[in-house]
Amino acid sequence: MTAASAEATAPTAADLAGRRVRVKVPATSANLGPGFDTLGLALARYDELEVEVVDDGLAIEVEGVGRGEVPLDESHLVVRAIAHTFAHFGLERPPLRLVARNAIPHGRGLGSSGAAIVAGIMAAKGLLEPEIEISPDELLELATELEGHPDNVAPALFGGLTIAWVTPEGPRHKKLMVHRGVSPLVLVPEHEMSTALARSLQPTSVPHEDAVFNVSRSALLVAALIQSPELLLAATEDKLHQRYRAEAMPETDRLIRALRAAGHPAVVSGAGPSILVLASDPSERADAIRLVEESAQTAWQALPLAVDFLGATVQAVDAD
Repeated sequence: MTAASAEATAPTAADLAGRRVRVKVPATSANLGPGFDTLGLALARYDELEVEVVDDGLAIEVEGVGRGEVPLDESHLVVRAIAHTFAHFGLERPPLRLVARNAIPHGRGLGSSGAAIVAGIMAAKGLLEPEIEISPDELLELATELEGHPDNVAPALFGGLTIAWVTPEGPRHKKLMVHRGVSPLVLVPEHEMSTALARSLQPTSVPHEDAVFNVSRSALLVAALIQSPELLLAATEDKLHQRYRAEAMPETDRLIRALRAAGHPAVVSGAGPSILVLASDPSERADAIRLVEESAQTAWQALPLAVDFLGATVQAVDAD
């Protein structure tokens, strides 16, 4: 739906009053080794959100991750995403009461900012229906406008393994189902990593042979994830971004090298510092956890997670 056509059918303030929705958004891991800014995987750990249109003001409550840390005003990322979506259709953000229950770690490379953006856009979608229907392409475009790139927001929106790319007409995605033998493990350290810092360590150009190397591994990785998990170790090799960021997260780099030397397909999760191990069975996950417990110099939390195949969901809640 275009913004112009939406304005003709836009809900009034009276229509919105009392509307309440619940949203659930998965964590994501982007890049997956060679698929820099292109591949992303949705993981079964969730932020949940409840949003209600109220008479006036803005009330925000945060439970779990981020409590006492994130802003409780219009600068809150979820609120910004709601406002951005309303503005896209020529509407002002209504007064809101928002309750966020967060489980996705912040600043660890698990897509927390992308999840917040998607949560806000999905909340706006739920509040604006049935008068305004937002297509999947519009959802991805709105999310990418705020996030800057689609590799995290695509799997958060749609679930599964996603390939994301950008065209002159906007971002696009393809969702693929992951082989049931793939058993993701996320290893989360206590310390955070700035995505902006991680990106600043990237060179503006790379050797031609490194680019070719990553093209081959990215293609192989898609095949490994959907059909041939036994190829995951070779498929997760990368020469495009991880080694340039290694100096900013030395223990992440050291543990990834140890895991890969032991045969585990380990990569930096997103911008880091978390580690994603794309194990081919649960016993391999257990072996990887033991290796990290024995060799880590700081505390790491092991999260054996399933792949989320559903993506973000929104449902209307009947008024009490």
